[in-house]
Amino acid sequence: MSLASAFEPTRLVPPTDAGDDRWTLNFGPQHPATHTTLQLVLELQGERVVGCVPHIGYLHSGFEKLGEHLNYNQYVVVTDRMNYISPIVNNVAWHTAVEKLLGIPLTPRCKAIRTLVGELGRIQDHLLCLAAAALDLGALTGFLYGFNERETIYDLLEELCGARFTVSYTRVGGVSQDLPPGWLDKVRHFVDVQLPPALVDLENLLLRNRIFIERCKGIGVITQEDAVGWSLTGPIARASGVRRDLRKDEPYLCFEDNWDNKGAPALDFKVPIADGGDVLARFLVRLEETEQSQHLIRQLIDLMPGGPVNAVSDERVTLPNKQEIYFSIEGLISHFEKVMTNRGLHPPLGEAYGAIESPTGELGFHLVSDGGNSAYRARCRPPGFINYQIFPKIIVGHQISDVVAVLGSLEIIAAELDR
Repeated sequence: MSLASAFEPTRLVPPTDAGDDRWTLNFGPQHPATHTTLQLVLELQGERVVGCVPHIGYLHSGFEKLGEHLNYNQYVVVTDRMNYISPIVNNVAWHTAVEKLLGIPLTPRCKAIRTLVGELGRIQDHLLCLAAAALDLGALTGFLYGFNERETIYDLLEELCGARFTVSYTRVGGVSQDLPPGWLDKVRHFVDVQLPPALVDLENLLLRNRIFIERCKGIGVITQEDAVGWSLTGPIARASGVRRDLRKDEPYLCFEDNWDNKGAPALDFKVPIADGGDVLARFLVRLEETEQSQHLIRQLIDLMPGGPVNAVSDERVTLPNKQEIYFSIEGLISHFEKVMTNRGLHPPLGEAYGAIESPTGELGFHLVSDGGNSAYRARCRPPGFINYQIFPKIIVGHQISDVVAVLGSLEIIAAELDR
């Protein structure tokens, strides 16, 4: 599939007279497109938007403050609740920062597993974004195509770690458990046999639909200068011609050269770029990224190394495996001390910032350690919070009906707006 290189923006008509009658409309949180968690106070002139004030905080849970009270292994359950569309990606991001703070090297197998589940989470996230965007614009069938494949990913995650939604899969220095037998074969079947036809159906259904194209083309245009100036990342920035992807620019896990300690080159994949900057461009970039993630997963399955999944350099850091916990008193006590008492991890004094390329952009955590078993300060850079700030700028001049299209293309996750 080729990405459209450029799109001509729709000519927006500014308000004709500042003295004209204007009125205020509360768009959400009850509106279906705002999912009961977003509120937009729109200033309208007729049906044209001339001002917008977004209100956040509907899911305020103190996520960052919790990071200063829970220890480094306990907090992973909170990250599941941030971007709940692809929670396993949040797990990887959190422990990437923690391991950078501790200076813990990961095993090659752990790197490969985390990279694979991260790309599986990217597919999971993009499927919902594409399906929900189609639903918001009236394409119910497109929504069903996307969610049907997401159900398979839920099944795979359930088999991997016992949970479908809030997975809490990673641990400091590793993961909760190794891959179950035959799991990689099921993942390969999903990316080789099951998913590609569904993406073709979704693409044909929407990109050949005149109504969908006219609802997206030239709507909500973000220029390259604005994308850089507003610190946008992820598919939103790349749809505006910004060539930045942390997997390429600041590689981590298996995206680094020599990730398996045997001289294997970095993974081969392309970063989709468009320069239209509108809703349609963002839709196309996500569609192409889904195909690239399939390509990455195939490579990871073929290159999956053996060996342990948890770092073995320091037994005071990594949790014991489940067999030790269930069948030995020493393993049970070790697990209890590291998770529930003050005898757990104690990083040296310092600070660290670890970030990964999440499905919605740069997801990072900044941690400050005072030597205790929990962070003295924990701050998150959620891409949704950063990306949402440009919405009032790009929606001015559009019709009320365009609010749904633009909002869906930005994929704002309400829990990421938590401060």
